[in-house]
Amino acid sequence: MKKTFYITTPIYYPSGKFHIGTAYTTILVDSLKRYKTLRGYDAYMLTGTDEHGQKIENVAKENNESPKQYVDKIAKQAKELWKKLEIEYDDYIQTTEERHEKVVQKIFEKFLKQGDIYKGEYEGWYCEPCESYFTETQLIDNKCPDCGREVKKMKEESYFFNMNKYIDRLLKYYDEHPNFIKPDYRKEEMINNFIKPGLEDLCVTRTSFDWGIKVLSDPKHVIYVWLDALANYITALGYMSEDDSLFKKYWPANVHVVAKDIARFHLIYWPIFLMALDLPLPETIYVHNFIMMKDGKMSKSKGNVIYPEILVDRYGLDAIKYALLREMPYSQDGVFSPESFIERYNFDLCNDLSNLLNRTISMVNKYLNGNIEKYTGFVNNYDEEVEKFCLEQINLFEKKIDNFEIANALKEIWSIVSRTNKYIDETSPWVLSKNGQEDELKSVMYHLVENLRKIAILIYPFMKDTSINIMNQIGITDEKLKSWDSLYKYDLLNNIKVIEKGEPIFMRLDYDKEVEYIKNAMKNN
Repeated sequence: MKKTFYITTPIYYPSGKFHIGTAYTTILVDSLKRYKTLRGYDAYMLTGTDEHGQKIENVAKENNESPKQYVDKIAKQAKELWKKLEIEYDDYIQTTEERHEKVVQKIFEKFLKQGDIYKGEYEGWYCEPCESYFTETQLIDNKCPDCGREVKKMKEESYFFNMNKYIDRLLKYYDEHPNFIKPDYRKEEMINNFIKPGLEDLCVTRTSFDWGIKVLSDPKHVIYVWLDALANYITALGYMSEDDSLFKKYWPANVHVVAKDIARFHLIYWPIFLMALDLPLPETIYVHNFIMMKDGKMSKSKGNVIYPEILVDRYGLDAIKYALLREMPYSQDGVFSPESFIERYNFDLCNDLSNLLNRTISMVNKYLNGNIEKYTGFVNNYDEEVEKFCLEQINLFEKKIDNFEIANALKEIWSIVSRTNKYIDETSPWVLSKNGQEDELKSVMYHLVENLRKIAILIYPFMKDTSINIMNQIGITDEKLKSWDSLYKYDLLNNIKVIEKGEPIFMRLDYDKEVEYIKNAMKNN
């Protein structure tokens, strides 16, 4: 029986069109799912939209739509984008679906019955875009500490979740499960910024608006966003429903991937909710940073927003995925710029990878009539060095990606690309051919094709079409030679025939022209 792997993105708030920063999370999760599937796991991916709250109710009114019409329109747009980006999710949940709403109501009543929730009155500063309350001391310059927008004083009857009942248990869990939070520094951030100063009980219902899931035992209250939204990770699997087979199969989640702006909700509130439900916690919650522009966060007012569809239509999906994933460091914000994107395209994809494939196909045809025979071991020191290096990088790649260091994992792949290009210069196949050194020449050609096969397997989770293209050009048709397990061996190829004429997988771009194109696209959004 296959080992299961359950991975989720946060469900997206339907505030408009998704830019590349929003798309990054889903591309990342999709890549991790593809990687685990390639490793033999039964991988399951969840995404969706968070569709309740005052902000949505107000935006829908501004658009002369009902809230349901508005959120369905946004969900449709999201699904169309994920289709364009070839996101292979297994389920898309909308929190307005009956399967979600019914279970959230049951969860609320369970918490109420066991004394985790109590009724009171809330008075505080409310940020509508963030759907969050803040105390006076939490404000920064009298504005929201998360988004910097204006806040307003609110007072209403609410139900509260008793957070302090579980805080010691949560801290103990942090200590005993070092892999629960990634990167590690996020744990200290939660403790020092939110828990130590005094974690207030969480407001979990509202009465000042109507667009939400009604409390069964007190219908004038609607369940507030975080208790509602966070539950999607288990309601989508059928928790507390007539069919909970998916829940039994995939829970607890292996990974929740979230952006840093919603870290505290996932690292504090969500674990406490699960503890109150007496459910196991996810294995890991990975918090990634933002993709920034040179002049800060993406903003329409700054004219620096770029949407993924524009880039995909012009440069292809694989190039966009590679660039976004490669530009995001593990522990800090990444920076996207038209200049860095075109440079990454021209150097990494065209000069390094595409050129390696073209040179290899050309030489195998020129010197060996397109044929690669069986492995003959080390014919020279370079053969041994390049094998050892490649296998070491594969091992490093696995360690990096399993620790969610995605950019560094891709860097390890490209070190194989660079080392293989260097191997060509070291061995000088043209000299071997001229001198009649047939055995040495065959060994070099074998190692070039074999390294390209390994590269194709390694990039498959991130650049599927490019991977398939490389495999086709080097004549790999046996599915066993495309498997992850085959990466660790060098002696598997036998009587392989490459295509007669190589096809460039990436063509060099006109730097100035393309930089200008992207900048204009950003201005016109």
